[in-house]
Amino acid sequence: MVNKNTICLWFNGSALEAATFYARTFPDSAIGTVYRAPADYPAGKAGDVLTVEFTVAGIPCLGLNGGPGVLHNQAFSFQIATDNQEETDRLWRAIIDNGGQANVCGWCQDKWGLSWQITPRALIAGIADPDPAAAKRVFEAMMEMGKIDIAAIEAARRG
Repeated sequence: MVNKNTICLWFNGSALEAATFYARTFPDSAIGTVYRAPADYPAGKAGDVLTVEFTVAGIPCLGLNGGPGVLHNQAFSFQIATDNQEETDRLWRAIIDNGGQANVCGWCQDKWGLSWQITPRALIAGIADPDPAAAKRVFEAMMEMGKIDIAAIEAARRG
């Protein structure tokens, strides 16, 4: 491992499957080294995939096949900035169509339980608008959405 800080994500035997999905779905993502267990351990046998080094949108991660009992929750999420509706739709659909679940305000959860915020840059710009009324309109529009609709966000920003 070269990185000083790496996000370690716990999986129940599916770290390589998840890493493969992330590498296929998100730009600037890849699978690195796959390490196999040198001996039996509580969650697996010698030779099973123990850890997988990978990146998600340039962020170094380690998938650990630690076994059952440790679940992901929304206290941790990946926030992916998107440039347009096509990219927003593609990433949202990739997660949902691969066994994930939709949530609100641009959030969704993948089939492994990890949370994702698919966040158009237009949404961030709208919420940060120096005009408090415009920022409020954008925020209120977002609060009514599942997947973010950029055209609706921009319309709310304009008033």
